[in-house]
Amino acid sequence: MTTSKIARNRFSKRYFWFLFPISIVFYELIIKISIFGFSFDDGLLYTLLFSVSIGLLMTAVCTLFKPKIGNILAIIGLIILLLIYGSQFVYHQIFNKFYIISSISGAGAAIAGFTNSTIKGIFDSLIFIIIFLIPGAVYLIFRKNKLKPRKTKLKSTLILIATSVILYFFTIILILLSSGGAPSSNDLYFHTFSIDHSVRRFGLLTSSRLDLQHLVFPYSDSSEGNDIVEIPDVITVPVQQQEPEETDVEQNTEQEQAPVEEAPHEEEFVPVDNVMIIDFETLLNTETDSEYDAMNKYFSSLTPTKTNKYTGMFKGKNLIFMTCEALSKYAIRPDTTPTLYKMMTEGFYFTNFYNPSWTVSTSDGEYVACTGLIPKEGVWSFYRSGLQKNLMAFCMGNTLRAQGYRTLAYHNNTYTYYNRDYSHPNMGYIYKGYGNGLNVKKTWPESDLEMMELSYEEYMYNRPFHAYYMTVSGHMEYTWPDNAMSSKHRSEVADLPYSEIVKGYLACNIELDKACEFLLNKLNELGIAEDTVIIMSPDHIPYGLTYEEYDELAGRHLDPNTEYYESVCIIYCQGMEPTVVDKITCSLDILPTIHNLFGLDYDSRLLMGYDMLSTAPSLVVFDNYSWLTDAGYYNAKKREFIANEGVEVDSSYVSTMNKVVANKFKYSTKILDKDYYGYLQKKLNLWPAYNK
Repeated sequence: MTTSKIARNRFSKRYFWFLFPISIVFYELIIKISIFGFSFDDGLLYTLLFSVSIGLLMTAVCTLFKPKIGNILAIIGLIILLLIYGSQFVYHQIFNKFYIISSISGAGAAIAGFTNSTIKGIFDSLIFIIIFLIPGAVYLIFRKNKLKPRKTKLKSTLILIATSVILYFFTIILILLSSGGAPSSNDLYFHTFSIDHSVRRFGLLTSSRLDLQHLVFPYSDSSEGNDIVEIPDVITVPVQQQEPEETDVEQNTEQEQAPVEEAPHEEEFVPVDNVMIIDFETLLNTETDSEYDAMNKYFSSLTPTKTNKYTGMFKGKNLIFMTCEALSKYAIRPDTTPTLYKMMTEGFYFTNFYNPSWTVSTSDGEYVACTGLIPKEGVWSFYRSGLQKNLMAFCMGNTLRAQGYRTLAYHNNTYTYYNRDYSHPNMGYIYKGYGNGLNVKKTWPESDLEMMELSYEEYMYNRPFHAYYMTVSGHMEYTWPDNAMSSKHRSEVADLPYSEIVKGYLACNIELDKACEFLLNKLNELGIAEDTVIIMSPDHIPYGLTYEEYDELAGRHLDPNTEYYESVCIIYCQGMEPTVVDKITCSLDILPTIHNLFGLDYDSRLLMGYDMLSTAPSLVVFDNYSWLTDAGYYNAKKREFIANEGVEVDSSYVSTMNKVVANKFKYSTKILDKDYYGYLQKKLNLWPAYNK
């Protein structure tokens, strides 16, 4: 036998070595191309290096044993890879996001609860599921000859392991040397886990490993984002005004005919900082815990918002606060939802309000609106806050209960869903849902109107009161047989010029409108309508609609990065002067705005949002570290900044804003993990009305 034939023969016995590296690279490229689009960047390099590294390690394990056992291990390995990539792909098709390990039980419940969405997601993924079967099929076909696993000499196995380790540490070195972006690869890998960013930057398999790693060993304090920075000034350059863009959608035209802003007729006032008396100097001089010390330095260095002409406008009034399932501003119309339209345009009318989506969709959406904090990636933040019994000092239930209010919370789906039986009582509410006192008829989804009818007597006769609602009537799917609320109101949307799915979405939101109409009627019957404030915002965008269907609903093409998340926030009190607010605002800003309007004692530095009626700079933070300000939009995925027309910013503006945003993620996480409000309570007794 010639030397070349001997070499080829030896090489052919090594074909198995390439099974796992090629299979993992194959899977990763499918994920990258189909979900993110293909691009030659550092993310592709990291993904390929990590994929080959873990693939070689899996190969080495199989070569330690005899062929029979190696074959079994290879099949098990391929099945595990298929389950990881396949389940994540289907989940992404349904919810437009990847699941995290700590949410597997909740993800399973969600998938089981949304049977039709699951079937549709699997059907839409069918071609990819078939493609995902290719590595396993190839192995089963050739495992007895070309790909036959063989027990190798220890030297060969050590070569595989050494190559795997070298590739791994080479990749780590590249990550350590990386800089830029929000977050940078360095920060993302070692400190600030974000599933979407991580999959894009390091690949799905490595991200799953990081997810598990951070779950077992929570990530350490980040070295990035430690600079205490404020939102920098924006220089506006005058530009020629353009005529507003015309639209064929009648409701959009009507919505833009909102009342002109009128300032309340008040006496001149001297604005003061919205802060509490917090002795940060003593804390900084005495604190020995490095994380608490960093938090004290950060919060004490921030510029607070100031009181304004709206401060205390609703002082002493009742409050009904709602997080509305998948509500969109395009669902609010004078024809189908006249009550919602009235409240939106006759209260504070926020024309540039954004509602970014977060990893745990509804629960995280609630968390943002109710706490003014950014959810921590990799956990269920709301559940974690209740499980740890964190002091949720600024949640309206706790705040208003301390003021003598009767505080109750309701949800018309199963009361334990997203573990609300932990989070909501911890916010200061007597909490009822389906299964623990709110006996709504079990349909899918349940009726918001029925929830109001069954609950209003429990608080309206005990004033002052605060009621919180998490609605469900607007939940997907939006087909007639799958959505009881859509079916209930089908005739009311029959003549609208939309596709059936969009009609179904509009129809189910009519139930929320009927619920609000019922509440307003009861408030008027009791003569307390002008003494009751109603605040409403969605938990997330209606992700049950495709991009094309949402464009259809809006009547125009929406930018998927920004306009897709434009939403609605209603702050309404009967008899108030209608006020248009054109400032860019977001769901993080709701809680500080409520505190200011009700004249409550709070510290604006301790929340991540800003009073929407203050002079504070505008900032919308998205879950992938992208951001939007008066200056423009920063796309963290592409790491590019798009300035608004007529705006000039300093060359350091983007890097400074990236640090601002990184800090908000970082310190929101620390408030949750370290129970920072509880820490301040123990040290300074800031909230004596509800000592723990």
